[in-house]
Amino acid sequence: MSKSAITFAIIITAIVALSDAASPQDSDAGKFEFQVGCAACHGIDGKGKGPVSPLLRVPPADLTILAKKNNGVFPLSTVYDVIDGRTLVMVHGTHEMPIWGNRYTPGPNKAASQNPAESFVNPSYDPEAIVRIRILAVIDYLNRIQEK
Repeated sequence: MSKSAITFAIIITAIVALSDAASPQDSDAGKFEFQVGCAACHGIDGKGKGPVSPLLRVPPADLTILAKKNNGVFPLSTVYDVIDGRTLVMVHGTHEMPIWGNRYTPGPNKAASQNPAESFVNPSYDPEAIVRIRILAVIDYLNRIQEK
């Protein structure tokens, strides 16, 4: 299919994801991160049937059976390495440019040019901390949606 069809599918997925984030008390950071960064391919339910999945040569993994495939233990470290790009998944793209762009890749660390005390108090100076929080939120959500 065309690039515009893929873009349309991603936009639709983002709209669905944002419609779920109705109010602050109902917010689930991990679910939101998953829906924004992963659901286009892996589906809203994580089973690998997202709107973009038919366009891919390799079908997306069912992320609800990660623990089942690992003798009942959620593979936290492996999942972290896949999301942050340390473990190469061909469908996700290269280490330098995974499919989700810079969302889970830290930019230059602004903390080096700031007062270290401010950097410690204000995490907005450290993009790596924000990326780690996003990744851990996705991992927490994936752990919660594992089949029993």
